[in-house]
Amino acid sequence: MSENSQDNTILLSKRKIRKEISSQLRSQEKKQILENSAAIKRRLFDLEEFKKARCVVFYVSMETEVNTYDMIDESIQMGKRVGVPVVVEGEGCLNISQINSREKELKKGFYGVGQPEAKTIRPIPCEDMELVLVPGIAFDKAGNRLGRGKGYYDKFLKGLPKRALTIGLCFNFQVVESIPRLPHDIPVKMLLAG
Repeated sequence: MSENSQDNTILLSKRKIRKEISSQLRSQEKKQILENSAAIKRRLFDLEEFKKARCVVFYVSMETEVNTYDMIDESIQMGKRVGVPVVVEGEGCLNISQINSREKELKKGFYGVGQPEAKTIRPIPCEDMELVLVPGIAFDKAGNRLGRGKGYYDKFLKGLPKRALTIGLCFNFQVVESIPRLPHDIPVKMLLAG
């Protein structure tokens, strides 16, 4: 099989998984999302790596994802340096900005996801990031992830220092047997599902 047809097979397989899991994500009850998110938050906050981390990067959740709002708010209250992604228009990449208040500083940005406005951006350098929470449509037990297909997180994860712990947050049904990988796909080091 040629490299191109192999890549096409992988892309088709990814598209199929993305479609199936996205449908399940959309069919969840809000109450169930919040209950499962709270259980995942407890597991995250119990991790030694989380307790020790001074700088934590969260994704700002969309309504069908593991909800990170309480995680962000509580981490700020704990005195952690909290960063969230900022989509850089036209560059196809993510930068990370420190926030001190989710409610006051985040406005709807690209794809309807909350992010700081340009005037409030406080960049966090990659070398300061100790723990990074990563969204995904699906993951496998090896940490391979299937995102939304834009490649933002793969580019971002590639630039992180080796010591940074990357953790995928997801619901149990988002963990699949296997996710096919392309060379640019970057897996997470740990998975928290609930």
